[in-house]
Amino acid sequence: MKIVGIIIVVAALLSGVSAHYRFTSLIVNGQTTGAYQYVRQNTNYNSPVTDITSTDARCNVGGGTGGNTSTATVAAGSSLGFQMDQAVFHLGPVDIYVRQAPSTAASWDGSGASWFKVYELGATYSPFTFTSLGKSQFSFNIPSGIPSGEYLVRVEQIALHVPNAPQFYISCAQINLTGGGSASPAKVSIPGAVSATDPGLTVNIYYPVPTNYTVPGPAVFTG
Repeated sequence: MKIVGIIIVVAALLSGVSAHYRFTSLIVNGQTTGAYQYVRQNTNYNSPVTDITSTDARCNVGGGTGGNTSTATVAAGSSLGFQMDQAVFHLGPVDIYVRQAPSTAASWDGSGASWFKVYELGATYSPFTFTSLGKSQFSFNIPSGIPSGEYLVRVEQIALHVPNAPQFYISCAQINLTGGGSASPAKVSIPGAVSATDPGLTVNIYYPVPTNYTVPGPAVFTG
């Protein structure tokens, strides 16, 4: 079993940059919008973020502002999603955080303890596998109870194919939420929502094969 695990890890390493991917388009009520129309374009091509203490963990390298990105108008409770430039190749979870901007989404860098999670896709156990593998679209409902205003919507896939060296594939979209409520979910900072020592990041998914897995970060807010 140890030899099999080593072979799998080596194969994952040899797959290299060709296995990297990006979230390029926002999906609004089932309609896929143009690439980088509402999603901030990063400047590190399709490379992942590996330092979760960096401000790049918010919206990727080059994603600190969105002056060249449009802001989509979305009603609270609507279906949102992200389209990728290719399917997820590396095993790991997907989660989505949102944060209301203090002014406009385009001008905000994502700083402060104001993010909350609205979606996650983890693993199943018979056999153990991450259900994000092979998918190129991820959709969810934006909570109907959160206040109206402009938001950043952050999607993240955490690749765990190299033990103790997780890779974070990240993009941020900009939306103007209408028809919202008055809910006030618990909030976290990014960076800071997860720790490098989190069991969900240090896990070896090859050997011994895990019998359970918890997606890193706070609980999903659904109100």
